[in-house]
Amino acid sequence: MAVKVKDRRDTRLVIELRDCSFYYGSFRAVANVSLPIHQNRITAFIGPSGCGKSTVLRGINRMLDLTPGARVEGEIVYRDQNLHDACVDPVEVRRRIGMVFQKPNPFPKSIYDNVAYGPRLLGIKKKAILDEIVENSLRGASLWDEVSGDLNKSGLALSGGQQQRLCIARTIAVEPDVILMDEPCSALDPIATQRIEDLMRDLRKDYTIVIVTHNMQQAQRVSDSTAFFNIRKTMDDGYEIRWGELVEYDDTNKVFGNPAQQETADYIAGRFG
Repeated sequence: MAVKVKDRRDTRLVIELRDCSFYYGSFRAVANVSLPIHQNRITAFIGPSGCGKSTVLRGINRMLDLTPGARVEGEIVYRDQNLHDACVDPVEVRRRIGMVFQKPNPFPKSIYDNVAYGPRLLGIKKKAILDEIVENSLRGASLWDEVSGDLNKSGLALSGGQQQRLCIARTIAVEPDVILMDEPCSALDPIATQRIEDLMRDLRKDYTIVIVTHNMQQAQRVSDSTAFFNIRKTMDDGYEIRWGELVEYDDTNKVFGNPAQQETADYIAGRFG
């Protein structure tokens, strides 16, 4: 049974993490995360390396299921449905909640076939329909004008920034509700980064976006809400144990302008991390 999805207009709250902890085997990598993700907003996850930002992101659309021994305790609720209920199909979850990765990963196929891949898996075979989906998706990813003259060109032949926008087009081709982005600009030059940031702001009109970034200026530029994670440490039988925790979540202007926690202020000021 697939996820039951209500109309997008039913609620501003799209996803809610309720006291979630994320494990790799017996190791608790991230502890006790509770936060809301609201519709048509960009939520940024920031924090030092190793604090669990990407783990939480992958837990949201059940990508962690693909890692042996990984599991989530607590509830991740998507439009009133707990995503870890036995009746929920994880493949359908990943269609509704798409992901764009840190390194652009186009398939070794043509531009057209990259974008048409998902719709074909969903059973769409008519060329006229696929043509429309490909064009609309490439337009949505601000790539159509650059590639429309040669859709048979390999996606691997594009520049890094174009490849990332192609991956975004491939994601939106299956009409997701939410787009997760894991460091989508870290491998790109400043000009390509600006294009992706502009694109994120445009996509926010139609999608809910969650982005992991180490670039605090980027989080401040593009996001509406920010969640700051930090590393906790303890000693156990002579060994240091580390895990991540959510320190603060609020509107981005509040987090960067008047944070509630001193360690948030210290991280933003560059005193650690």
